Amino acid sequence: MTEKAKLYIARKLPEPLEQMLEPFFDVNSNPIEILEAKEELLKKVQGITALVTDSRVKVDEEVINAAGSQLKVISNYAAGFNNIDVETATKKGIAVTNTPIAVNNATADIAWALMFGVARRVAEGDRLIRTGEPWGWTPSFFLGRDFTGKTLGIIGAGQVGKTMAKRASGFSMDIIYSDSRPNAELERESGAKQVSLETLLTAADYISIHTPLTPETRHMISTKELAMMKPTSILINTSRGPVVDEQALVEALKNRTIWGAGLDVFENEPYVNQELFKLDNVVMTPHIGTATPDARRAMAVMAAQNILDIMEGKMPIGIVNREVLNK
Repeated sequence: MTEKAKLYIARKLPEPLEQMLEPFFDVNSNPIEILEAKEELLKKVQGITALVTDSRVKVDEEVINAAGSQLKVISNYAAGFNNIDVETATKKGIAVTNTPIAVNNATADIAWALMFGVARRVAEGDRLIRTGEPWGWTPSFFLGRDFTGKTLGIIGAGQVGKTMAKRASGFSMDIIYSDSRPNAELERESGAKQVSLETLLTAADYISIHTPLTPETRHMISTKELAMMKPTSILINTSRGPVVDEQALVEALKNRTIWGAGLDVFENEPYVNQELFKLDNVVMTPHIGTATPDARRAMAVMAAQNILDIMEGKMPIGIVNREVLNK
């Protein structure tokens, strides 16, 4: 009987993942959702052929080397992959995968929730009512921002960006996007127009970020970019925190350089710049963009399928470093 290849799951993840992989691997897993110490991770990965991680598990060169030369695939249970040293993995011929398609709807939903929350001052109104202080309607009371007919700027025209555009069509919004590559499907389905980042920043009423975190996108939005935006504009970030220079955003919100912001991700999470707590024109959620049962289950299925595809010599949908399989 042929011995099964070893696989390690670095965090307790939804059940479909392990069920799909157990018939093909000798599976070992972290039985709890709490991250284990790196020293423990370095021991657990030794001799494995496949590793399942999530966005909080740091897979650096040391971890990759500890696994050994037989490691073939690192499957990230996340839409991003900035927690993995992709460069080292690629040099060693290790496939890196993620789960982008599985999170489309849930991530677009939280982005829209933040847009509504900021534009119509939902959280601010909730806080006002909870004080118990008297309040009453006047023509200028609690004015927010409109959606219908406004311009939505999407930074990063991938699957989530495309889903955002579909939602925007229902509000008769003009849609522009900035990406290194044109997206013909996005343009065909929503009438979106590709523009430069500078044009997007100056033209959009709402800006929603959906780009991965790479060296090129780190602090893509900082003081210069925020100054380009309309004073009535709203910035939404549900991608990765470091794409936005958080201190620069604090200053822009304090000075009313922009009207408001909605954040599901933060530059140094779980730490959040405490100056944000003092501002009424920002709505924050604790990185819950994919936090629905359907999305989390779909991520588990995709993370498992990515591994099975690699082992069968197929190109997974979630491949990050395609060049490893094209050799």
